[in-house]
Amino acid sequence: MQTILVIDDNGGVCQALEVLFSLHDLRTLVANSPEQGLALLRAEPVDLVIQDMNFSADTTSGAEGKALFEAIRRFDPDLPVILFTAWTDLESAVELVKVGAADYLAKPWEDDKLVATARNLLELRAVSRVQQRLTSERIRRRDSLAAEYDLCGTVYESEAMHEVLLMATRVAGSDVPVLITGPNGSGKEKVAQVVQANSRRAATPFVTVNMGALPSELMESELFGAEAGAFTGASKTRVGRFEAADGGTLFLDEIGNLSLPGQAKLLRVLQTGEFERLGSSVTRTASVRVLSATNMNLKAAIADGVFREDLFYRLNVIELRVPGLAQRRDDILPLARYFLGGEYDIAAETERLMLRYPWPGNVRELRNAMERARVLAADRRIAPELLGLDNAGPGAVADAGAGTADTIDRSQLEDALARHDGIVARAARDLGLSRQAFYRRMDKHGIPRD
Repeated sequence: MQTILVIDDNGGVCQALEVLFSLHDLRTLVANSPEQGLALLRAEPVDLVIQDMNFSADTTSGAEGKALFEAIRRFDPDLPVILFTAWTDLESAVELVKVGAADYLAKPWEDDKLVATARNLLELRAVSRVQQRLTSERIRRRDSLAAEYDLCGTVYESEAMHEVLLMATRVAGSDVPVLITGPNGSGKEKVAQVVQANSRRAATPFVTVNMGALPSELMESELFGAEAGAFTGASKTRVGRFEAADGGTLFLDEIGNLSLPGQAKLLRVLQTGEFERLGSSVTRTASVRVLSATNMNLKAAIADGVFREDLFYRLNVIELRVPGLAQRRDDILPLARYFLGGEYDIAAETERLMLRYPWPGNVRELRNAMERARVLAADRRIAPELLGLDNAGPGAVADAGAGTADTIDRSQLEDALARHDGIVARAARDLGLSRQAFYRRMDKHGIPRD
């Protein structure tokens, strides 16, 4: 049974609240002074505190209530606290709400409103405790994985990213091609580094080619090399990336931008290990493991005739799908703190904004926002306006993950519910949705609400 601790020097108030909450099957402890309340807090499990703001006769400053609240916060920073106020200490109560108090109510209170507020806070407390246990378990699993494998400094706490890295370490020992998919800025290159670092080729060259940054006419010479005079400007022999990566790993980022002739040559290398430089008839060989990445829908590109189906299946022996930051919101704050360094403090309202914001640019956008904030934070405190999120108004953040929510299908909703034991609040957070948005998509896909 959940427990409410009432701290008030008025015995009548304590008795009335004890009776009120007993009618709603809520256990109540009462204390008539801050000292007695803190002693009960240390001795008993408490889920919610309701405290007065003044305890001495003829005192209306609210200073005693503020001191009590601060002592409670030191004991348990996450324990919800409701403040009982009179109009004379309303200003003090509002200030405490700004720094973490859950709510304030004026005396005399409305029974229905008080019970509704208490139940809501108790429910949030219960969800928070479950979330803390899950977070602790995730951290334990992450640390266990990091102890066994080289995760290349990857910063994460989400279950979704843990599953990606777990699969990456499992497939690392094989030489099969791996296709890493996900939106721009989500961390695909980092996953490729993890695969390389835990492979048999870890000590060999790891060569990266950004296909999206290369003009199409240079892609083939970049990959396979070119002899002097093979094309205008080729004044000397050029060694291609396949030769440079011989014995190691070649990471082809934005593989969807490779031209059709380049795709044909890449397919041949994957099948035979053989290739020719541009302008040469000499067949060369290279032992290279190919990792590739794309933010494109390659199946749609195949349907449009711009990507070879046979190459797709060669590259896609194993697919690692990296979710966008909106689908792994548990990673937002750890990543932000990592980018900032330990010398900066993120304001509570800034954390709330970051958790609601959809981050269409993913980890790359978050890193840029933190670098901007570092430059502008004269007092090393990160306020919301320092992030420069120009489109972070109410319409942008009301439905977190709106930029990707339309792509969420029934199976993703059901998988999220299964992962989180049917708890909608946690499943919604996993997918980067508000609870209301999650319910709307459940209704849309005919998933019954329990």
